[in-house]
Amino acid sequence: MPSVLPDGEPMPEDGALPASALQGAGERPLGFYLHVPYCATRCGYCDFNTYTASELRGAGGVLASRENYAGQVAEEIRLARKVLGDDPRPVRTVFVGGGTPTLLDAADLVSMLSVIREEFGLADDAEVTTEANPESVDPAYLATLREGGFNRISFGMQSARQHVLKVLDRSHTPGRPEACVAEARAAGFEHVNLDLIYGTPGESDDDWRASLDAAIGAGPDHVSAYALIVEEGTQLARRIRRGEIPMTDDDVHADRYLIAEEVLSGAGFAWYEVSNWATSDAGRCLHNELYWRGADWWGAGPGAHSHVGGVRWWNVKHPGAYAAALGAGKSPGAGRELLSEEDRRVERVLLELRLREGVELALLKPAGLAAAGRALGDGLLASEPYAAGRAVLTLRGRLLADAVVRDLVD
Repeated sequence: MPSVLPDGEPMPEDGALPASALQGAGERPLGFYLHVPYCATRCGYCDFNTYTASELRGAGGVLASRENYAGQVAEEIRLARKVLGDDPRPVRTVFVGGGTPTLLDAADLVSMLSVIREEFGLADDAEVTTEANPESVDPAYLATLREGGFNRISFGMQSARQHVLKVLDRSHTPGRPEACVAEARAAGFEHVNLDLIYGTPGESDDDWRASLDAAIGAGPDHVSAYALIVEEGTQLARRIRRGEIPMTDDDVHADRYLIAEEVLSGAGFAWYEVSNWATSDAGRCLHNELYWRGADWWGAGPGAHSHVGGVRWWNVKHPGAYAAALGAGKSPGAGRELLSEEDRRVERVLLELRLREGVELALLKPAGLAAAGRALGDGLLASEPYAAGRAVLTLRGRLLADAVVRDLVD
């Protein structure tokens, strides 16, 4: 969750949505994202809306304590019930992210899920995920989560090499994420993801292959692999600017992506989104697919973003301000925007093109269709889906996905 909020119109104090937002809601799945903004330490590359204990001292610090947090999120979930009125949809997905959600007691995560269940109900096949830091869980913690209704977990592995973890300021030890997968399986988790980062300064091809091999060997059914992005204002950006470590390299990123595709596909993982691979369709992250397909989700927590029926809004960033708004009986929303039909068309192209199923050519305007024809000729789009009316990226197209998307949205 990026730390910078967009501009927008003011959010009503009661959080009310335009009547148009719920038109046709029954045809769209509903998900919840619960943001936990706490971290033990700040990773050098992180630009997310997260806070360490020292950063929460002072104004708002008491209101923003971890001990109070589950109750505050519960209040926003109850607000969501009021705003959505008699919307009959049970919740299809819940995703708890951060920050480090597992800095909260396992009982707190379960209690937040319980409020969603009480207020909305969960679909029979609901996917319920939490992110987890490998050093902040143990078998008892994982067992509590599973017993409380969580059935998917995502561990931040990032790398199997100690020197790479050191550059990223990650605190866990190599081997711990792999052990966590075994502990999660023993606790009864049906689906397990490992997050990896490639392109860290000082990482070699062999380091990256070792990380992929370690991840696969642990036995997850999902792997996410992201290129390291150097965000302004982070410790990593300052170190690069001072010349302490080299800048990341786009050509290296491309090489590492090709290695990821080679190794993961060879181990039975299939890509379904540019940065995500799963061993089966059941292993895909359904919650993320809500985002990519423009469905409805309510984001609870400081800085969390929501989208319902073409209305997008975002909460105040600071945990103290978030707690104060809810304590006053007001929506914690900081602003919102109503998406036009053209906005929604552009977002569909931007996001759906990243998926294995691609995007309908019918969504493209004439300039976009002409660009798609050029991309087909350049080997960036697959010919068979194109003939059937869909733009689907080839492997080479995935390497240049951002550029292809920019051309197609015109």
